[in-house]
Amino acid sequence: MDPKQFLFVSADAALIGDVAWQVAREGHDVRYYIEAESDREIADGFVSKTDDWRSEVEWADTIIFDDIWVGSEVGTGALAEELRAEGHHVVGGTPNTDRLEDDRGYAMEVLDDHGIETLPHREFSDFGEAIDYVESNPAPYVIKPLGEVQNVKRLLYVGREDDGSDVIDVLRAYEKAWGHRMAGFQLQRRVEGVEVAVCGFFDGEKFVEPINLNFEHKKLFPGNIGPSTGEMGTSMFWTGRNRLFRRTLGRLEDWLAEEGYVGSIDVNCIVNDTGISPLEFTPRFGYPTIVLQEESFETPTGEFFHHLARGEDPELDVHGGYQIAVRVCVPPFPFDDEATFGENSRNAAVVFEEGWDRAGVHIEDTKNVDGQWRVAGESGIVLVVTGMGETMADARQQAYDRVDRIIVPNMYYRDDIGERWIDGDGDRLQAWGYLGPE
Repeated sequence: MDPKQFLFVSADAALIGDVAWQVAREGHDVRYYIEAESDREIADGFVSKTDDWRSEVEWADTIIFDDIWVGSEVGTGALAEELRAEGHHVVGGTPNTDRLEDDRGYAMEVLDDHGIETLPHREFSDFGEAIDYVESNPAPYVIKPLGEVQNVKRLLYVGREDDGSDVIDVLRAYEKAWGHRMAGFQLQRRVEGVEVAVCGFFDGEKFVEPINLNFEHKKLFPGNIGPSTGEMGTSMFWTGRNRLFRRTLGRLEDWLAEEGYVGSIDVNCIVNDTGISPLEFTPRFGYPTIVLQEESFETPTGEFFHHLARGEDPELDVHGGYQIAVRVCVPPFPFDDEATFGENSRNAAVVFEEGWDRAGVHIEDTKNVDGQWRVAGESGIVLVVTGMGETMADARQQAYDRVDRIIVPNMYYRDDIGERWIDGDGDRLQAWGYLGPE
């Protein structure tokens, strides 16, 4: 494909820098806009920047939004819809698809309307009412904040006690500490099984094949303990329209076509021998999932998004085995602490083994200053290191061999990404029949 012009837009925090860098390395003309002032140095030295994305709209062949947020408000779906109506080619959502993530109750309604059974759930704006509900209906629950505060990942709490007593204790603590910010929350019944996200790229009319199945690792520490983070790493593989897809995202294909959605969408589920329980949507790119998907593309990334935004068959070819991504972080991640970041991490050098080509290394909150990679932004998510192989064990070996070639002062990461698959999640999904045809 001849070189094209791509405009990447982070209307809030900077997230899509690595994809923009990859498209630029493929020979395309790239301009990247970042709204959040604290993030504007991210990807400096890797891609060209712009201070006014709207002034670049007529220049761009393809416009790509990286999230649903415009500052503290949901809104990129409306922007994408507006631009498409003007005749521009856009990777992005719609107001209704944005709502899938922002309004968990609405998301459950959409699933129910399309014959996808959901877990018992209820939304609350009053802590006392929620506590009374749990006392009257004792069971293990998951607390899921709603609205803007849901981005504080550590507030999601997965109940442990069968009588819900720990959930009641947490609700009382949240009322004191977060009641002024937490406008609402959802209580969802907890269920046991294999957690898996079903992900697909949608071209405005249909899902592009293959389909992606990925496994998130959200807790900070190995063994899945510690505070929740946005994500510490991901394992995944590509597949056809199997039973798991057809009973989840596949049932939303017509609805997404009516919406005119373009981009990545996934639904995270708990799966066991009795059924599939959808938990939540990500109607946008997942992070670091998109970086791992990009690494596993054999089709050029720019070419793929160019065709996807136009509803054309991108003929997506991917790595046929397994893939994992490991996030390399520094303090204060996953917490917000400007003083800690300034003292321990700001502008820290990223050092690589001499002579290594840095294969499989992707940027997150990173900048390039005269050839020296440095920590940027303020969140402490520095790099994503990937690996691929014919087995999940092979993918793990490659990824962690690469991590061993990197030094960042005070860096930390999980060393167990992909182990759940090896330890039995893969066997269970196969035995339950979800990876085969419907």
